Amino acid sequence: MTLTTSLLLIAALIAASAFFSIAEISLAASRRLRLRQMADEGEARAERVMRIQEQPGPYFTVAQIGQNAIAILGGIVGEGALSPAFTALFSLGLGQAAAETAGFLASFAIVTSFFILFADLFPKRLAMTAPERLAVRTARPMQLLQSLLRPLTWVYSKGADGLFGLFGLPLQRDDRITSEDILAMTEAGALAGVLAAREQQVIANVFELDTRTVASAMSPRDRIAYFLRDDPDAVIRARIAAEPFSTYPVCEGDIDHVVGYVDAKDLFQRVLNNQPISLDDNALVRKVLIVPDSLTLAEVLDQFRLVGEDFAVIVNEYSLVVGVVTLNDVMSTVMGDLISPLDEEQIVRRDENSWLIDGVTPIQDVLRALDLESLPHEGDYETLAGFLMVMLRRVPRRTDSVTWGGYKFEVLDVDSYRIDQVMVARVGTAAASKKLTDPDHPA
Repeated sequence: MTLTTSLLLIAALIAASAFFSIAEISLAASRRLRLRQMADEGEARAERVMRIQEQPGPYFTVAQIGQNAIAILGGIVGEGALSPAFTALFSLGLGQAAAETAGFLASFAIVTSFFILFADLFPKRLAMTAPERLAVRTARPMQLLQSLLRPLTWVYSKGADGLFGLFGLPLQRDDRITSEDILAMTEAGALAGVLAAREQQVIANVFELDTRTVASAMSPRDRIAYFLRDDPDAVIRARIAAEPFSTYPVCEGDIDHVVGYVDAKDLFQRVLNNQPISLDDNALVRKVLIVPDSLTLAEVLDQFRLVGEDFAVIVNEYSLVVGVVTLNDVMSTVMGDLISPLDEEQIVRRDENSWLIDGVTPIQDVLRALDLESLPHEGDYETLAGFLMVMLRRVPRRTDSVTWGGYKFEVLDVDSYRIDQVMVARVGTAAASKKLTDPDHPA
């Protein structure tokens, strides 16, 4: 075999090995969602790739047989074609034995380098850039090779299946998509600039609806504006003017005995028509939805949908009213300042190392603002005020503080045992580390 023929054969072997590398990596890297989209758009070959992904063992077996056989054959051809030429070159300055050794090593290094670069690294990186597009093109030829190599494929596949069984490993990959997968994709999209940061945060908030309890979005008991059933017309009108809300609970005797609610629109209509307002009128007072404080926001949304309401009163296990929640409260939790930009912010960042936070701020929002994974005793509280109470084991007083996770939480203002404002600041090495790692911070 002449040198030219050998070089052409080596090039053909490198191309064949590159094909197997592309076929292997493109199948492994293909995203099932993208393949389904391609199939819906009329790409029939995408369906074939998805079927192969369900049982990929024979496919990968053919790829490995091809790559390893070609690599061995390429070494044999390369050594036979290049070693004599290099040996003759090195014999000009070395002895015969040393020249043969040097010639073998040089041919081995060159052939191996060509296979690594053109049959492995380049095709695999190429396959990673467009895995679905390449997978649909290589699937059919690979299936033909599977048919030709069926006996060998069966032997090796059974051997691999036996090893999987020995180590208790699954034979099929899990293609189920979890909320963590979606969040990871949206975070990557935000980092790449495909999604705006606000859009990514909205998506993350949607998934939090299943974990956030209704208490994290409600208006607490001490902020509820309500009417008593026997309130006279003048009292009702004065309260509407002093505390304008869209909905008011109606109670019998006290706030813990809710009998219904009135819509501000109905009240305004009577005021504009100069009609007296009486809450004994059953046509004015509507039936109210009562929900326990243990429900998640997702469950509250289901309740709203089932009864066709957008307002609910929240009670605890002792049937005491702890707050009220509206559909707008839930949507504000999801959309944030996209739908309520004029609301007073619960978390105000003073500088790179300190925040002023309202005591009723949901703990999930606090974790996000401070870039913390968790706080101790999670599950025992819903708000920043609850966290401080759990950590202090008593009702906090002004200037009380808790230090945890590199942050100091200091109570600034307490109103009737209610924590109004908390100053949160980085302490010690955490603040120093932030200054060193922040490129915008002045030296």
